[in-house]
Amino acid sequence: MKKGPVIAACAVICLIGAILGIVLAVTGNEDNVVDNGNGDSIRVISSEEAIKVFSKAAGKVRVTENHAQKGVVSYDSVSSKEELPDIETSYPLVVDPAGKQLVAEIFSSPEKAGSGTDGWLKELAEEFNDSNQQIGGKSAGIAIRSVSSGTQIDYIESGVYVPDAITPSASMWADMLEFSGTKLETISERMVGNVAGVLVDKQTYRNLETEYGTVDIQTIITATEEGKITAGYTNPFSSTSGLNFLAATLYSYDKADPLSQTAVDGFNKFQNNVPFVAYNTLQMRDAAGNNTFTSFILEYQGYYNNIDLKNNYEFLPYGIRHDNPLYAIKGISADKLELLKAFNDYCSTDDAKKRSSDYGFNQLDDYKDSIPATDGQKWSQMQKVWKKNKNTAKPIAAVFVLDTSGSMSGEPINALKSSLTNSIRYINTTNYVGVVSYASDVNIDLPIGVFDINQQALFQGAIDQLQASGSTATYSALAEASLMLDEFMKTTSNVQPMIFLLSDGEQNVGASLSEITQAVKSLKMPIYTIGYNADLDELKKISSINEAASIDAANDDVVYQLKNLFNANL
Repeated sequence: MKKGPVIAACAVICLIGAILGIVLAVTGNEDNVVDNGNGDSIRVISSEEAIKVFSKAAGKVRVTENHAQKGVVSYDSVSSKEELPDIETSYPLVVDPAGKQLVAEIFSSPEKAGSGTDGWLKELAEEFNDSNQQIGGKSAGIAIRSVSSGTQIDYIESGVYVPDAITPSASMWADMLEFSGTKLETISERMVGNVAGVLVDKQTYRNLETEYGTVDIQTIITATEEGKITAGYTNPFSSTSGLNFLAATLYSYDKADPLSQTAVDGFNKFQNNVPFVAYNTLQMRDAAGNNTFTSFILEYQGYYNNIDLKNNYEFLPYGIRHDNPLYAIKGISADKLELLKAFNDYCSTDDAKKRSSDYGFNQLDDYKDSIPATDGQKWSQMQKVWKKNKNTAKPIAAVFVLDTSGSMSGEPINALKSSLTNSIRYINTTNYVGVVSYASDVNIDLPIGVFDINQQALFQGAIDQLQASGSTATYSALAEASLMLDEFMKTTSNVQPMIFLLSDGEQNVGASLSEITQAVKSLKMPIYTIGYNADLDELKKISSINEAASIDAANDDVVYQLKNLFNANL
């Protein structure tokens, strides 16, 4: 028998087998390859493989357990005045009437004080200032700051900074201001018309129509409660659309009293099927783009100006109208009040109205409020109901991963410590919290436990002992936090895992980002990143894997940023 042909045939068969094996492997894994949100593909591995990856990554540095001693918790450690960042740094004037003798300053919601189709009020203020207006013999001008509606209220209620006037997206914020003691004078109940709505992709809309007959906000709430769809909305403490959506949801369960036990019980059923409450609109939109949400909220003006949204989504209005009222703060001078009225008249001309319509406002003028008139006290109480109940059905299990490397020395580590100390009062006691700190090595400062009075004291003790020195083992620390959460969930299954990474820079020892990316995707634990004067590129990459938010927190505003983040998530 000749061996040459046999060997050659075997070689060919082996080659074909190898090729087929490669093809089968590639085609067999197609369903397990996803985009990480940055245009890069990630192969999703099993949870068992992910744990092995995390164990290897954590093992690249020394991991020790040095549990913190109890600290002294002071719930008033940072006042509301100290929480807010410097107004000039974080919210500079977008319209500055330099040289004018009489100036009236307005806080404006961002959808009309930005650029392009979001710049209606900004453009009119600039043109008004160029028109040589005179009030009481003085040259007069309007100053504009772009400040989200909820933040406007925080500045004014705290007394940190009080403008001459405000134009929030909707009247609810003025109602709450007056309830808290700030007197306002209405200049205009409507500068430009707008409506909040739920966006539903057209196929889902057709499916809902088939199942429920009609599709409206009540359908969305019912379908979410029944697990047929997932709804996305934003933080009701800072977002007008988010607070309006909360009110519409509560009223849907009890049309007479949104604060009744019936309304609260209904909200809990609804909230149990909401993956997470978005920190901001960008995070919500990203999640919708990745199919985490099958419906999400947006103002009609934003929907009108986005051709992709108009082509692919139906718009379902809800709640009260967003008519962008204008209010003067009681007590300003008569000249400033006259100036504000003159500016409102300027914004009411036919040309101004046409421009507002061209920019997407005034499109749904037939829509009327779908919930009863609500006062400031009730709006505030609904926020409190949300904060208390949003995680009741499925508590959060969170690990804080804290960078204590040498580059955090000085102001960054002090900002980190003060922001976390302040955040204790914004974390619901029904949630579970643990702490990991890291530099060249990783330390478990606080095992995960329910955030009761005892755990709060241990959390404070973990913060108190932080000192900055050494290198930066960021991804080994994240791996250890993931292992902690995985182990915790074996005995406490009905929780939603979450990681908060507070850091000022990139990793330079231990595991790399690429080593743990697949594992992060596999376990589906969102990693919220808070960068302290940092280059945020890598932090954004790790957050985007599971659709969490990435926050650029300068030292002077990190306290306020964390307050809003934890109000939304914890």
